[in-house]
Amino acid sequence: MSSLSSSSYEKYEIRKRNPDPKTSVLLVIDMQKYFYSMSKPILAAIKATIDLCRSSSVPIIFTRHCHKSPEDYGMLYEWWNGDLIMDGTSEAELIDDLGRKDGDLVIEKNTYSAFRGTNLEEKLKKMGVEEVIVSGVMTNLCCETTAREAFVRGFRVFFSTDATATTSEDLHQATLKNMAYGFAYLVDCKRIKQAFSKS
Repeated sequence: MSSLSSSSYEKYEIRKRNPDPKTSVLLVIDMQKYFYSMSKPILAAIKATIDLCRSSSVPIIFTRHCHKSPEDYGMLYEWWNGDLIMDGTSEAELIDDLGRKDGDLVIEKNTYSAFRGTNLEEKLKKMGVEEVIVSGVMTNLCCETTAREAFVRGFRVFFSTDATATTSEDLHQATLKNMAYGFAYLVDCKRIKQAFSKS
């Protein structure tokens, strides 16, 4: 890119760092059938990121957003006019062919954060994790909220630019700007590959 667009996150990306595979985990956020049309453009990047992490023995944790009853709707019911992902439906299932293995942890959540009410922080600390790599959907909701919470809980955060997606490029870029400015080191498949090949 010869000249940076004013809408680009790159002008905020003044800090660069590579994840350490020895202390990292990959969070694959909400790659479910409900979000398939949004996820389709990043499926190759998600799979490549999962493969890179797996080949470097980085644990993979998938999250699955779902609701079981009105008791767990929270503000989401009001915000999305009742259009929620209900547990037990096909839309709540993870997309096939993500390269998920039986030993991979799947965390169920019912709000934007993967940390709220899930014991994820305790699980990560027990695993000796110091860094989280965030991928999945939606960039500006569950991915961003999870990344922010990871940061304030003391984890170093790496946020994927090519293995996250949302409803518009505008919202995607807005999150990348916020992440680069105050919460996360930005990475993509190429940077992760380079980082892990040097370890």
